[in-house]
Amino acid sequence: MPAELLRVENLQKFFPVTQGLILMKTVGHVRAVDGINFAINEGETLGLVGESGCGKTTTSKLILRLEEPTGGHIYQDGKDIQTFKGQELKDFRTQVQAVFQDPWSSLSPRMKVKDIVAEALVVNRNVTATEARDRVREVLEQVGLAPEAADLYPHEFSGGQRQRIAVASALASSPKLIILDEPVSALDVSIRAQVMNLLVDLQAETGVAFLLVAHNLATVRYMAHQTVVMYLGKIVEHGPTEKLYNDPQHPYTRALFSAALPAHPDEQRDEIVLTGEVPSPINPPPGCYFHPRCPVAMDRCSQEEPVLKDHGDNHLVSCHLYD
Repeated sequence: MPAELLRVENLQKFFPVTQGLILMKTVGHVRAVDGINFAINEGETLGLVGESGCGKTTTSKLILRLEEPTGGHIYQDGKDIQTFKGQELKDFRTQVQAVFQDPWSSLSPRMKVKDIVAEALVVNRNVTATEARDRVREVLEQVGLAPEAADLYPHEFSGGQRQRIAVASALASSPKLIILDEPVSALDVSIRAQVMNLLVDLQAETGVAFLLVAHNLATVRYMAHQTVVMYLGKIVEHGPTEKLYNDPQHPYTRALFSAALPAHPDEQRDEIVLTGEVPSPINPPPGCYFHPRCPVAMDRCSQEEPVLKDHGDNHLVSCHLYD
């Protein structure tokens, strides 16, 4: 059983909504992340899926400490990351890295590849120029780039190569966790599989854990060991990836999967069309947030919020249908 690397407990992030230009007052809050719980184990991938605006990217920013939580805690190796300061915070920065969606904007055009890749290493750890140069050469080789790439600029590479540089930069400080925020969605279809295979191979080689934030359900199914489904800032389903994909329990998960392209053109599946729009995160509906669009909603759903419960084999579902 892999050891637990990072745990999120009752995590919340509410953004204030203000009114007025001079005497601004808060008139509400956008409930971007609304009390979620999950854990990431060493050497494993946790996939985070859901519609745009469900809170996936905000969750990843909270883990990276790019945003401060409104409530709840994030623990790394049993320690609350909000308490990290000084050297402890520098150590955290080396152990938790990120690869972002767009390889055209995530890399500085004014820096050579060797400086981009070595940045986290140089800023957060006391390394000599020789040690940094050797580590850059090592990780460039790991991601399939020639050592000569170190002296070039990002604009001299294709999109797929630039994303490999971003992966190399994340790997340079030997992190325990890398957050992958839509790592292949901005790439040509022809090279997405190459980058996905690269990430899977690097995980097997280095033992690094991934938090994979993605819209593409096929990407998550291929890479993730566990999958979390979010809707309007809350987790509605969480379980082992293959079990969740083969037997989705929550009505939202079923609708989400039915909207995805089938793996084979002859595959038959029931199409589930949801009515209405996603409710406003400023004023979410009472009870279950999904009940206004749910095809199997009951009276209880509009009054009582469901609790995320284990229904066997670590498959957690937040739905009154299974009480």
